[in-house]
Amino acid sequence: MKTFDIPDKFKSPVISVIKETRRTKDKLKRNFKPTVLKFDRLTLLIARHFGFCYGVENAVEIAYRTLNENRGKRVFLLSEMIHNPDVNTDLLSEGVKFLMDTRGNRLIDFETLNSDDIVIVPAFGTTLEIQAELSARGINPYGYDTTCPFVEKVWNRANQIGERGYTVVVHGKPNHEETRATFSHSTSKANTVVIKDIEEARELAAYIRKEKPAEEFYRRFEGRYSEGFDPEKHLVKLGVVNQTTMLASETQEIANYLKEELVRFYGLDDSTVSQHFASTKDTLCYATNDNQDATYALMQEEADLAIVVGGYNSSNTTHLVELLEQKIPTYFIKSAAGILSDREIVHFDIHEGREVLSHDYLAELPNPKIILTCGASCPDAVVEEVLARILELFQEKKNLDDVLEKSLINF
Repeated sequence: MKTFDIPDKFKSPVISVIKETRRTKDKLKRNFKPTVLKFDRLTLLIARHFGFCYGVENAVEIAYRTLNENRGKRVFLLSEMIHNPDVNTDLLSEGVKFLMDTRGNRLIDFETLNSDDIVIVPAFGTTLEIQAELSARGINPYGYDTTCPFVEKVWNRANQIGERGYTVVVHGKPNHEETRATFSHSTSKANTVVIKDIEEARELAAYIRKEKPAEEFYRRFEGRYSEGFDPEKHLVKLGVVNQTTMLASETQEIANYLKEELVRFYGLDDSTVSQHFASTKDTLCYATNDNQDATYALMQEEADLAIVVGGYNSSNTTHLVELLEQKIPTYFIKSAAGILSDREIVHFDIHEGREVLSHDYLAELPNPKIILTCGASCPDAVVEEVLARILELFQEKKNLDDVLEKSLINF
């Protein structure tokens, strides 16, 4: 796989050793067991896969190269480059300005842009409508486009099934930048509707079975269906694609459920099911799959708590939290600064949607086992800072390099 030129500020010599050793000894990625670092009092279980993925590294490289090559020009990002506060804050410090927030609200009037300005498209991609606006201002929307190749793969898959007459069902968070972009590109070739979870898939099935009137559909899915969408006509042939950072198990559940609804309603069998349901397979990116598989492996380990690091608005990171908290107490932090002491930790509650302060999270455990992982948009340097902070709390005397060497020799 291609290597990228990432600023040193985001790298970590410690994490690099772990990743490279595991990669070299497991090139086919069949071993998802965590890396276990045993200190005097503390044991750390570090996920097999975590951190910057291909799409993020590609985006970061392009963004910083663009900055270096265009000093003196105005450089804009459509919105956050990736969902990580460290990267976005650093870009702002370099003089980049965001044109929109993550929900698409304009922070800067596009009318103020001119053909000399540089506009970077983030890793999530953007809509056809925004591309047209940029073109109208004399700005090439593809000139500094960091859209993840795996996002583009979803767009291509949606277009392929749309051209074959299927309606595209997008499994994604409706307000997420990537889902908005996928919806826009999909609607250019297909009737499209966005659903966020299995519950909404069940609601959609009522319209497949023609149990509810179209008026209710338009109210329920307002803003999430393509122009001219007719539930009477356009829920007859379906194909499912997803936002690339969703839970693989939930996307599969949605696809299986909608397929079975069509099979029952139209009396299909193996020879006729393709007349109503397109086989799209999984459109998650490889990193999302790898990180989730590594998280499932972590869930098989005995541990006292888990710390997940990343941006609070990161979809793929949030899903790792959702998985781990099914098994053990899980704390979602954005950086080492969240670990205030061995008694207090500031973390994000994904259910309440806010940052909270928890007390006695270590519960005075004499020999704790702590899981450590992060999402695909979190720099290795941030993970190392968290690791160092945990070791500091326990005043571990063992040399980290020695512990690493002893641990990694077993793989």
